[in-house]
Amino acid sequence: MREIADLAGRLRGFAAEREWEQFHTPKNLAMALSGEVGELVAEFQWLTPEESRAIMGDAEAAARVRAELGDVFIYLTRLADVLGVDLVAAAHAKLDESERRYDPATYRGSARKAPPLDGS
Repeated sequence: MREIADLAGRLRGFAAEREWEQFHTPKNLAMALSGEVGELVAEFQWLTPEESRAIMGDAEAAARVRAELGDVFIYLTRLADVLGVDLVAAAHAKLDESERRYDPATYRGSARKAPPLDGS
């Protein structure tokens, strides 16, 4: 997971060299992240499920999707860095919780939502 730490450091340096830290508040970064997710969603908005699965086979669409995924990852990484959150640890913790909530025997093939865990 060193790659994420390296990217966070590179982003930190990028912002510092431009004196952009003043703009990189959690609120602003969350808003920017939301905007970039919207741009990613727009790439899939009117596609059928089959077209969405095949999007990477179209060179121009694939380039746009890669760029938007890059933007989303950059803002997510920067936000986590500013907040002092270890993204990999947070993701593992969330997956641990999901494994407890969604046991395979009950939820296999189902999209229904599980009730919250006790104490959640």
